[in-house]
Amino acid sequence: MTRLRADRSTVTSRMSFLAVTSHNDCSSITKNILALLVSFALLTRPVWAAPSSLGTVVYADRAHVGAAQASVGATVFSGDRLSTEQTGSVQVRAGAARVLLSSASSATFAQEDVSPAATLTIGSATFSTANSKAFALHVASAVIRPNTNQPTIGQVTVLNAKELFVKSTRGSLSIAVEDDVREIPEGAAYRVVLDPNAPIPQGPRGAGTKGYGGAPVKAAKNRFIWYAVAVTAVVTYFAVTESLESPDRP
Repeated sequence: MTRLRADRSTVTSRMSFLAVTSHNDCSSITKNILALLVSFALLTRPVWAAPSSLGTVVYADRAHVGAAQASVGATVFSGDRLSTEQTGSVQVRAGAARVLLSSASSATFAQEDVSPAATLTIGSATFSTANSKAFALHVASAVIRPNTNQPTIGQVTVLNAKELFVKSTRGSLSIAVEDDVREIPEGAAYRVVLDPNAPIPQGPRGAGTKGYGGAPVKAAKNRFIWYAVAVTAVVTYFAVTESLESPDRP
């Protein structure tokens, strides 16, 4: 009888031990799973939360990134809005492109599928690129980008919500509104009207294919109308052009 009680006591103890062990194992497994989930969350959270770095400010004078003062060396992220005061300017290096906003200008930068980009809302922007996918500039429904992989310099000025000046200083540019795509050759300047149904404005010395009168150039689908103008009719910034054409820059 004594031995039987001892055996029962032993079995009970072993069962208790196994129960405790099983409970501890389950707790340990649960803790390990929770630890893995927390570690995964900590590793992935910065990737989800961090905005995409787009470029770096290389020159700033009376300029702003959002509401903050722009400074040389500051990082420009996708979604940042850069603006300049009446006598200010700011230049950004973004990969194989440089973008300069002149006085009283504003643009919002973004990373597109294949290239950095910016949407110019007011003022003027000058960009230089090393290849055709280096940069794209949006103005309302128009997209202006390099037309070739050769070094290119373009200048764009917003006149109003439906009208802009586009000039190619070096290389050729492509301007597109949906499926209406046209080329602006080197040295040419065009005034572009994005609303074909709007009243045709009168340009300097008339509006024509050579800037000296004649019919405007129209596309069959008529997404926009453009007028070739004399180069002197477009505001240019020679100091900016020289800096963007420097050998150590795109």
